[in-house]
Amino acid sequence: MNILVVTQYFWPENFRINDLTQNLREKGHQVTVLTGIPNYPGGSFFPGYGFFKPRRQNYYGVKVIRVPLIPRGRGQGWRLAINYFSFTLLASFLAPFYCRNKFDLIFVCQYSPVTVGIPAIILKKLKGIPVMFWIQDLWPESLSATGAVQSPWVLRMVGKLVNFIYRNCNLILVQSRGFYPYVEKEGVKPDRILYFPNWAEELYKPVVIENDAPEQTGMPAGFRVMFAGNIGAAQDFDTILAAAGKLKTYPDIHWLIAGDGRMRRWVEEQVKDRGLTGNVHLLGRHPVEAMPRFFALADVMLVTLKSDPVFSLTIPSKLQSYLACGRPVIAALNGEGARIINEAGAGFTCPAEDPECLAKMVLKMYRTPGSERQAMGLRGRAYYEAHFKRDMILDRLQFWMEKLVKEG
Repeated sequence: MNILVVTQYFWPENFRINDLTQNLREKGHQVTVLTGIPNYPGGSFFPGYGFFKPRRQNYYGVKVIRVPLIPRGRGQGWRLAINYFSFTLLASFLAPFYCRNKFDLIFVCQYSPVTVGIPAIILKKLKGIPVMFWIQDLWPESLSATGAVQSPWVLRMVGKLVNFIYRNCNLILVQSRGFYPYVEKEGVKPDRILYFPNWAEELYKPVVIENDAPEQTGMPAGFRVMFAGNIGAAQDFDTILAAAGKLKTYPDIHWLIAGDGRMRRWVEEQVKDRGLTGNVHLLGRHPVEAMPRFFALADVMLVTLKSDPVFSLTIPSKLQSYLACGRPVIAALNGEGARIINEAGAGFTCPAEDPECLAKMVLKMYRTPGSERQAMGLRGRAYYEAHFKRDMILDRLQFWMEKLVKEG
C-alpha cells in the first residue's frame, strides 16, 4: 500500500507515530508523512528548521513533507490556537499540491488538535482516498478539562467541527475503550469504531544500569519516584508538588521529573517557593532512546492526571512504556489507567487530585520490600505483553488498513 500519514507532530518530536511509520515501512509499504515544522514541546523551531526549511526530508525510508506553521511559543491559549490554525490552514491549502502521488489510504494521527483531520478530508474529497482517524485526545472535552477553553460558544463550535470530521472518516480508531460513547454520540456507527491502544517502542524493556553509567551522574541517593513525559496542565503537577511537600520530612525520598512542557517554568518556580529543591529534581528532556535507562534508576514510576471525566477515559501513553520496562507504578488518576494498574497488579493507585493519598501511596511503596516492587514490575511487564505488545497491535492495524483499501 501507498499510505499518507497526516500528523501535526512528527520526528524529531517524540511521538509514537514515528514508530508506527517505521513499522509500516518495514512491512513493505510506501509511507509519506505530511506534518509541520517541529517545535514541541519547547515552543520554538528545532535547530536546523525554519518557517520555509526544510520542506522535504527522509526518515529511515519514510518521505516527510513539511508545511509551515506558527510555533506554539510558551503554550498560552491564544498562541496554541494560532499554532493549530496555522498548520490546519496551510496543510489544507498545500496538501493537494505537495501530495500528488496516488495514495491508497490516509492515516490521521490526532494527538491535538482535532483540526488535523481537515487536510485529510480535503484530500479525500479531491481524490477519493479512504481515511482512518486515530483519536488520542477527545475534543472538545479535553479543551474544557484542561481549562484551555471556557467559552460555551467556542466549545459548541468545536463540537460541530468534531462532528463534521468524524462523520467524514471511514474508520475511527480510539486509544481507549472509554472513548466509544463519545464517538458514537457524534453519529458514528459502532462498526466504524475500532480499539487501537498505544504500545511502547521495542527499545522499552527492562535494562540493568552500570554503576558508572552517565545516567547516574547527579542522581540523588535514596528512594526515587520518577515522572517521565509532558509537563502540562493535564498532568496535575500541583498534586505532585503538594504530595512531595507532605513527605519533606523524609529526606531520602526524591521526586524526579524527566521531561519538558509548557508548565515547566511554573513547576520550577513552585519547587523553589515551596522549599522543595532538596526533594524535587527536574532532569530535563532526554532522547527517547535513553528513557529505559532512566526508568531503571527509579524505584517507582509515577503517572498522574487531573480529575475530570474525560481524563478518566484516557490511558496515558507513558503507562505502556512504564509497564514495558518492568517498573512498578504509582498512579494518581481515575478510570481506565487506574484499572489497568490494579488489574495487572503492577503498583498502587489513588484518586486524581488527592495529594494526601498520593503521599501515602509513595510512603507505602517506600516501605515495600525491594523484592515485592520487583514482582510488581514483572507483573506489569507480563500484562503489557498480553495486552499492548507492539507487534500484536501494529499487525492488527495493517489488517484493518488492507481491509479498508479492498473495500474501497
